[in-house]
Amino acid sequence: MVRDTNMRILLTGANGFVGPYVAAALRRICGDDVAVVATSKDGGPHPAFGQVEELDVTDAAAVQGAVAHHRPTHVIHLAAVAAPDAAQADPRNTWRIHVDGALSLANAILDKAPDCWLVHVGSGLVYGESAKTGQPLDESTLLAPIDDYAATKAAADLALGALSRRGLKCLRMRPFNHTGPGQTEAFAVPAFAMQIARIEAGLAPPVIRVGNLDARRDFLDVRDIANAYARAVSNSRDLTPNTIFNVASGVSWRMGDILDLLLAQSSAKIVTEQDPLRLRPSDLPCIVGEATRARTLLGWVPEHPFEDTLVAVLEDCRARVARAQVG
Repeated sequence: MVRDTNMRILLTGANGFVGPYVAAALRRICGDDVAVVATSKDGGPHPAFGQVEELDVTDAAAVQGAVAHHRPTHVIHLAAVAAPDAAQADPRNTWRIHVDGALSLANAILDKAPDCWLVHVGSGLVYGESAKTGQPLDESTLLAPIDDYAATKAAADLALGALSRRGLKCLRMRPFNHTGPGQTEAFAVPAFAMQIARIEAGLAPPVIRVGNLDARRDFLDVRDIANAYARAVSNSRDLTPNTIFNVASGVSWRMGDILDLLLAQSSAKIVTEQDPLRLRPSDLPCIVGEATRARTLLGWVPEHPFEDTLVAVLEDCRARVARAQVG
């Protein structure tokens, strides 16, 4: 693979969980001289980027201005309502950010930088009801979203596919579950780990409140997800516009087994208790992805054992609890 030394990457949603991991992956895979322009709705100083430029992706004029000014070779679009529960709490805002934001970027690229590639970060949850077959989901699987988060991700994904017919050079990424240090408690793995860390610190009784522990999900380390996005950028010149990529491990993890692995790292005696508020009636029994296309066309493979990821998440949560106590 020949590295392009003139890559200029506009990264939206850089203040989120995945942003710093993507920046690190870009430098590792595309070279240290890759230029990364980090943007987010709330700009300002950032430990990983130095400075994040303010950019609201739903402000079409601002997006046009940013694309015209920076003339990126690639845009990696991470900006989103990250957690499905938050998306469900304010559906109108979710539709605005996921669909209007994606279309603002796409139209700005077509108008101001037509040679630029858009790497759109969607979601494996777009397959929804199709997961009830229990079979691994590939990119040809019917989209059948079951909530506002997945429906808006699917709508943006399909809209960008249509814009490819007008010349948009888009790669449509569909990542499945991922976690790692720095993720918020709005997600299951750090929610488990933070409860353990608080119990160990004597800040909470030795009871973990849980939802459906029998649900099975396809999980990856966030670094593997970031590597897939960086490889999409580095391989873009050899790819067909409008290619869809699942980013998945192909392995389904039972949520109860994930919790057991986290509990095994603790010497505290902890019991679990089901919390009706954490039970989602729409929970699909098993979601697992099939990512042969990413392996074949991007040369991507997951590199980080998920057991090691769980160790890192719990250590991060312990450090966060300790810092909060000192603060």
